Amino acid sequence: MRKLLFAMSLLIAGNSIAQELPKNYAQLLEKVEPELIQWRRHFHQNPELSNREYNTGKYIADFLKTLPGVEVRYPVAKTGVVAVLKGGKPGAVVALRADIDALPVYERNSLPFASKVTADYDGKKVPVMHACGHDSHTSILMATARVLHAMQKDLPGTVVFLFQPAEEGAPGNEEGGAPLMIKEGALDNPKVDAVFGLHISSQTPVGTLKYKAGAFMASSDWFTIKVNGKGSHGSQPWGGVDPIAASAQIIEGLQHIVSRQMDLTTAPLVITVATINSGVRSNIIPETAEMTGTIRTLDSKMQKEVHERIKHTVQTIAASSGATADVKIDTKTLVTYNDPSLVKKTLPSLIKAAGDVNVSESTWVTGAEDFSFYAAKAPSFFFNLGALPKGTDPKNAGPHHTPDFYLDESGFIVGVKAFTQLVFDNAIPKTK
Repeated sequence: MRKLLFAMSLLIAGNSIAQELPKNYAQLLEKVEPELIQWRRHFHQNPELSNREYNTGKYIADFLKTLPGVEVRYPVAKTGVVAVLKGGKPGAVVALRADIDALPVYERNSLPFASKVTADYDGKKVPVMHACGHDSHTSILMATARVLHAMQKDLPGTVVFLFQPAEEGAPGNEEGGAPLMIKEGALDNPKVDAVFGLHISSQTPVGTLKYKAGAFMASSDWFTIKVNGKGSHGSQPWGGVDPIAASAQIIEGLQHIVSRQMDLTTAPLVITVATINSGVRSNIIPETAEMTGTIRTLDSKMQKEVHERIKHTVQTIAASSGATADVKIDTKTLVTYNDPSLVKKTLPSLIKAAGDVNVSESTWVTGAEDFSFYAAKAPSFFFNLGALPKGTDPKNAGPHHTPDFYLDESGFIVGVKAFTQLVFDNAIPKTK
C-alpha cells in the first residue's frame, strides 16, 4: 500500500511545477533546528492565554524584523503578527499559519522549562500551560521563515506568515482568532492563493504526518440550555415543575438526535452535555437548571440541521413537563475542509519532507480548529505532525489539553521541511 501511495505521488508530482531547493538547504535545516528548540522552550516556559499573548506576539515580531526585506505587521487581531516575504522568482501567494495561545491548564512534569505561569481567566487565577502544542507551531513557523528568507532569491512567489492569537477561543464577548485575523486583512494585500497549516499530535508517532482530503476536523458549537420550572418543597414535587427532571429527559433526548435522527453514514455527530447546574439544597426543588455542552460534526449541512433539531427537542421535552426552555448555540468553528485538489497536488511535497513510510491518511477528527475560517476563504490544507516518542504506546501518552501533555521535539524539523517543500513545489505562477 505504501509503495502504491509513493508511486501515485510521483505521478501526481508530474502535474505540479516544482522548484529545486538550493544546495545548502540541508545545512540551513541543520543550523536552524537548535534555534527552533530554543524558541519552543522559551514559549513553553512563558505561555499566555488567548487574546493576552502580548509578550509572545512581540517576541515573534521582533524576530521577524531581524530578517531584512520581510514586511512585518504587528499587532494584528490584538496580539498577532502577519509577515510577508517576497521571493526572487514568480509564483503564487502562499500563507503558512501557526497559532500562539496557551490554555488554563496546570503542567504536571519535571521538565526544566515547564510552565509555572499563572494568569486571570474568567475571574479566577489559573495555571497556564501550552497544553496543545501551539508553542511548537509558533517555533516551527519561525524556523520556516528563517530558512525561506535564507533562500529568498530562489523562492517562488510570496509567502505570508500568519501568527494567530486566540485559536482556543477569545474570552467572554471579545473578538479574536482566525475570524479577526481575516477581518483585519491577513489574507489580503497580498491576496492569498492557498493556506497551509499543521497541528502537532502527542499521540501520533514522532516525525510522521497524517492528512485527510475533504472534511478533516469537526465544526465546534457551544450550547447553553436554560430550563425554567417552578420551585417547590422537595417532599411535594407535584406542587411545582422540576427543571432537573426535565433536564434529565432533555439530555437523553439529545442523544436520540445522534442515534435515531441523523444519518451517521454521512458524517459523525457528537452532542456532549458537559455541565449541569441547579439547586442549592437537597429538599428544595429549584426554579431553573442550566446545561452547557458542545456539538461536533464533519458536515456543514448537518451542522445547521442539528441546531434546529436541538432547539425543537429541548423545547418540546420541556413543554411536556410543564417547563419552558431557552436554547443558545454559539458557533466557534466551521468544519475544517481540506481542498481535495490542493491535497492531491501537494501530497508529494509531504512525502518528500517526511518520507513515504511516514505519511498516511487519517480518519475524521472530532476535535476542532479555527483554521477552518481560512479554509472557507481560500483553498487550504491542514495536516497533523506526530510528536509521540518512539516506543511509547499512544494509550499512555498525555492527551491534548491535559496536565500530562508532552511532545518529542526531535520531529519538529519535519514540520519545517513540510512547510518549505509545500512552498517550493506548489507556488504555481499565476495566469492572467
